[in-house]
Amino acid sequence: MTISNLDSESLVRQPVSLPRWQQALKDAVRDPDELCQLLGISHSWAEAARHWAKTFPLFVPRSYVARMRIGDPYDPLLRQILPLAEEREPIAGYVNDPVGDLQAAVAPGLLQKYQARVLMVTTGACAVHCRYCFRRHFPYSTAPKSPRDWQPAIDEIAADRSVEEIILSGGDPLTLVDAQLAELVGMLESLAHLKRLRVHTRLPIMIPERVTGELIDWLTGTRLTTIVVIHANHAAEIDRHVGAALARLADAGVMLLNQAVLLRGVNDTVEALQQLSQRLIELRVMPYYLHQLDPVAGAAHFEVRVERGRELMHQLRERLPGYAIPRYVQEVADAEYKVPLA
Repeated sequence: MTISNLDSESLVRQPVSLPRWQQALKDAVRDPDELCQLLGISHSWAEAARHWAKTFPLFVPRSYVARMRIGDPYDPLLRQILPLAEEREPIAGYVNDPVGDLQAAVAPGLLQKYQARVLMVTTGACAVHCRYCFRRHFPYSTAPKSPRDWQPAIDEIAADRSVEEIILSGGDPLTLVDAQLAELVGMLESLAHLKRLRVHTRLPIMIPERVTGELIDWLTGTRLTTIVVIHANHAAEIDRHVGAALARLADAGVMLLNQAVLLRGVNDTVEALQQLSQRLIELRVMPYYLHQLDPVAGAAHFEVRVERGRELMHQLRERLPGYAIPRYVQEVADAEYKVPLA
């Protein structure tokens, strides 16, 4: 049985459907007016956001917007992604490269700050533009764009047999397709001295559909011990869809850790931090780090004083078992490790 020319042409012209997670990235909200309309908040917030987002645009998945409170411009999830006028105020000590990424570069896209581990900046793309991001000014144009471009970094790792762990970061490495990531991991696992693979990602929080069978296949199919470090700052970020995605990873045997940032107006209460830790533990995710805000230009309005952070940690110890309490730390340029603050 043959297909007529007309039928053949119609088949060829059929648009190729994207995986759900890629479609969610494509459909993300980029317009402050649309965001404010969806949330039922004053148009004045959109005017400010449009003005202050010129160098670091608004970008947020619709499923994340759906978790925000309608009519509340101070919702803790909205605060993380809404551009504000305060971003443009120059503040002493707040700089473009607060953690010394540029001076830590040892090859294109490859950073080394600590012994026995290196970090690959795999992409500049993210699933969301967090306004406090410490890499919001990073020169991503210099980072590798394909497996062939990663070869100098692979060669650098191969030459240093003291390196035992590779960290995939960005941007967000899970914005890359699974075939590309599997190819990269295959290149890395051929280096006999590498033992661990760590993936830092916000995708399972922003777009839980990203946790696909293909993703789990390459995470669990490598000889390297895999660790996925997610990034949630508030319990409201973790709805039932996110919970199901994290459960898929945990059921597959992937070690899950969470790192959060202490942010004014988002999670700077003991109740918010307690609820976040409890929700994570329920989902078999270990609270790993609570970071003091990195002093990146444009984010000073998120700062919580270290003294307040220490007070919050003391209150958490009174309420939670030790395994549910994250380490309160700060990343300091040139330091040999994350600096404990409590």
